[in-house]
Amino acid sequence: MLTTHDLFATVPRGLETALVGELAGLGADDCKVVPGGVHFQGTLETAYRACLWTRSAAKVLLPIARFRATDETGEGLYAGAAQIAWTEHLGPEQTFAVEVTLVGARLTNASFAALKVKDAVVDRLRAATGSRPSVDRKNPDVRVHAYLERDHVTLSLDLAGESLHRRGYRPTLTEAPLKENLAAGLLLLAGWPELAAQGATLLDPMCGSGTFLVEGALLAAGLAPGLLREKFGFTAWRGHDASLWRRVLAEAEERKRDRTRPTSHFVGYDADHAAVNVARTCARRAGVSDFVTFEARTLEECTPPEGLPPGLLVANPPYGVRIGQAQALPALYAQLGDVLKRRFGDWTAQLLVGEPELVKALGLRPTRKERVFNGPIECRWLRYPLRAPARKADSGTEKSAPATAAPLPSQRERLASGSAGEAFANRVTKDLRHFGRWARRAGVTCYRVYDADLPDFALAIDRYEKWVVVQEYAAPKSIDPEHARARLRLALTLVPELFEVPPTQVFLKVRQRQKGHAQYERLADKGQLFQVHEGGHTFFVNFTDYLDTGLFLDHRQTRELIGTLAAGRTFLNLFSYTGTATVYAANGGARHTTSVDLSRTYLDWAERNFALAGLRGASHELVQADCLRWIERARDRYGLIFLDPPTFSTSKRMEGTLDVARDHVALIRSTLRLLEPDGVLLFSTNHQRFKLDQEALSDLALEDLSRATLPPDFARSPRIHQTWKIARPPGRERPR
Repeated sequence: MLTTHDLFATVPRGLETALVGELAGLGADDCKVVPGGVHFQGTLETAYRACLWTRSAAKVLLPIARFRATDETGEGLYAGAAQIAWTEHLGPEQTFAVEVTLVGARLTNASFAALKVKDAVVDRLRAATGSRPSVDRKNPDVRVHAYLERDHVTLSLDLAGESLHRRGYRPTLTEAPLKENLAAGLLLLAGWPELAAQGATLLDPMCGSGTFLVEGALLAAGLAPGLLREKFGFTAWRGHDASLWRRVLAEAEERKRDRTRPTSHFVGYDADHAAVNVARTCARRAGVSDFVTFEARTLEECTPPEGLPPGLLVANPPYGVRIGQAQALPALYAQLGDVLKRRFGDWTAQLLVGEPELVKALGLRPTRKERVFNGPIECRWLRYPLRAPARKADSGTEKSAPATAAPLPSQRERLASGSAGEAFANRVTKDLRHFGRWARRAGVTCYRVYDADLPDFALAIDRYEKWVVVQEYAAPKSIDPEHARARLRLALTLVPELFEVPPTQVFLKVRQRQKGHAQYERLADKGQLFQVHEGGHTFFVNFTDYLDTGLFLDHRQTRELIGTLAAGRTFLNLFSYTGTATVYAANGGARHTTSVDLSRTYLDWAERNFALAGLRGASHELVQADCLRWIERARDRYGLIFLDPPTFSTSKRMEGTLDVARDHVALIRSTLRLLEPDGVLLFSTNHQRFKLDQEALSDLALEDLSRATLPPDFARSPRIHQTWKIARPPGRERPR
């Protein structure tokens, strides 16, 4: 008689009921749901089938010991683990790894708890065999799982080994925002097995790498999701029954050979051609490519596939986790809602949404909401039974219009009844036309389009080639915050259409008055850089991680001036930021350049910009230093110096503070000490209320270039920066 074991399968939270149904169908008994998993009873054969066949599970665990550990030193955990006859599970010639889950346990460090269990395994095996096994965290022969809940410890063998979501069909190193077991579990909750049996169509208009469709096809074809895996954790376990596993595996392979083509249909669209290619690869490797179709289509182009019956539309649209884009996503969700309402009558839509506010933008009311977790992100699996839009018949009665016949209204048309939205759209359209013509004539690809032209929309909008950056100025205290948020949402809904870019290419930044080093703090840590072009140069910009992008657009003409003045000179760039001015100087013919900044991040960024420009070697120095102290110590002379200090600065690595309004005279005089007799100092500041103390600098030749260096797209903000050309009068070697 086969032994019955207590077993436990983990699952993404919210999919427990789906997993219960799967396990019951595989012969599991006494299933009990807990958050994130299911306890069940079954034989070793049941466990093998669960590893091979369950679509929603992540792990299948076989508990081998339960005990209490009441101390905080880890000695109780070690003692309990050392009581286990580990020779029944692995040998000293094998490798193993320990994973730990802590839930309100006395031990709060999972790594320390894993170390205690590891020591117990090693010591027990060494005592029994005279040698010890090795630890391999990436690809062990046997995985041990320790679950510590308060004083209670459960030690289990991980029969799956690597997580069951790793089916084996996804190309190596290809990540997806939706794990395979989560996608499969969501389809089970949506009733896809029943719809598939009726020959329905499964469609994903934002398919990415095609996870929903591949999992849906595997399910409809009756294929075991684990057939492509190279190994399971139990195959190296000493309690493994190889003959039983061969029989279970042979049954699954026979079913694969005897399978018939599903009567259901599978269609995926995505605007990203690269994603579509990955999806096709996944389908081919999973063995379902002969009945799954992928096409490169934008959301605007999505229509029900011709000749196929309606069915289930599924999507996992972006959640806005990436900083800088969350506020731009209402436009995408509004467009998705329009596509569903206008074109997919008689379909049922199931959408996985991670941000509650975005649900409102869909303009649809769900009939069912299920709480599920995509990793740590709490989401809602929303059900929308759709109906075709009605139209008036000749007789005056209403009839359903064909779902594919309804043209989508533009965002502008949807908001036509709102005077504020219309005013904003009209103004941005006018600005786009005006500055677009100027930019094309001037060969400029990165420029400001809109700059708080309407009081209700306190925004700056910049085009960076195919990307758009929206900067919200902090509203005055007299403005109702909710009113300001509503105007921002309205603007972000319109911007993608007005600029003719996808919503995912729109980035939001909030500008407000900062104090101290807060103005330079990192906002995110995505590290994603994009290449843009200016004046024949190529630069890296970052739209998400910092308040500024790395390329000050209002300094465009200042950089051009630097390129003109630099020929044959040595160039010094103080507070050099990302080194864009240095690139202009070097390509303008500077003999040598030195760029000084306190931030290692900005210097690394500058080095990347140098590499794009082909600037390498000792002729182009990058110096990490506090500029104020560096100026005091420096001994070299320079023919051209660009001094562009921050308005106010403090840093843990910087002595004191810098206030440009207070300190600019002393800073300019210190810097002039490094200037060659016939050299030129360009001093620039973005301080809005800055006033140069000309009386204190009256012995110098001062030329105000503020207007001359103000680009046309920033003429609406004449005080956005001030630039002065400073030199010593003829015959004067040093400043006073």
